[in-house]
Amino acid sequence: MTESQKSIHNRIEEKFNLIDQNHEVHLEGLIWAKPMNYWDYIMPDALLNLQVQRTTLPDEMVFIMYHQINELLFKMILWEIDQVSNSPKIEAAFFTEKLRRISRYFDMLSTSFDIMGDGMEMDQYMKFRNTLTPASGFQSAQYRLIEFSSTELINLIDYRFRSTIDRNTPYDYAFEHLYWQAAGKDHTTGKKNTMIQLFEKRYKDEFLLKMENYNTSNLWTKFKQLPDDIKTDSELVKAMRHYDYTVNVNWVMAHYNAAGKYLGKAEATGGSDWRKYMHPKYQRRIFFPELWSKEELEHWGENV
Repeated sequence: MTESQKSIHNRIEEKFNLIDQNHEVHLEGLIWAKPMNYWDYIMPDALLNLQVQRTTLPDEMVFIMYHQINELLFKMILWEIDQVSNSPKIEAAFFTEKLRRISRYFDMLSTSFDIMGDGMEMDQYMKFRNTLTPASGFQSAQYRLIEFSSTELINLIDYRFRSTIDRNTPYDYAFEHLYWQAAGKDHTTGKKNTMIQLFEKRYKDEFLLKMENYNTSNLWTKFKQLPDDIKTDSELVKAMRHYDYTVNVNWVMAHYNAAGKYLGKAEATGGSDWRKYMHPKYQRRIFFPELWSKEELEHWGENV
């Protein structure tokens, strides 16, 4: 046995000793293990069987696959955010690199709307969308988790109610006053529509738990906890601002413009007034408000 082989053997033995396992048993198991291949590892057969149309219209398949790709990218984004959230000590370079990765994923999402905007026949879309009611992209749970994990809860509260909420406010009360609640309520009666009722029935308990978990580990709070020499790192600040603008202006406007091409003045499938709900100048969602000037905040989303 060469010195290199001995070193590898010793490291394997050490690894399994740490978990009270006999390393020789695991090594023997390798004799019977099947060789790895692409289809077992990536599982394309399972992945490619997740697209189930509700209609006979071919372009519905584009719509389904596009949104499934979005959800995969959302999962990649949350994977990166949680590495920051769960890190006890963060260096500027680590934080910056994670933000750049996340922004690249959102850059992909922003430019990808051409797939829907130019990739579906208007006539087909206007037919199959009627089979989707009351479902809506609004109901993406992962996107809501990205919001909770990116900023402090107060920055996701409807502006009209922020003065009624502080650190001691029950999460259930805060949940009822999140900015996106307005998209699912009758403004006269306050009654929630079917789309948001079904959404909350499925995810509210999980959301309340995540709101609490991310309360002190969201990206904005983690940034503010950093030492001053790291918080003032120019590349980190640049990455924070880029992420904030990419998510809350660029990506939102790409979605808004794609919706406008097909919906015109029509309601979204979930019944929301999507134009006011989506446009950043109305929504004014900003993850990292203290990193923007007063003028930038006042004109947020206006020049797009």
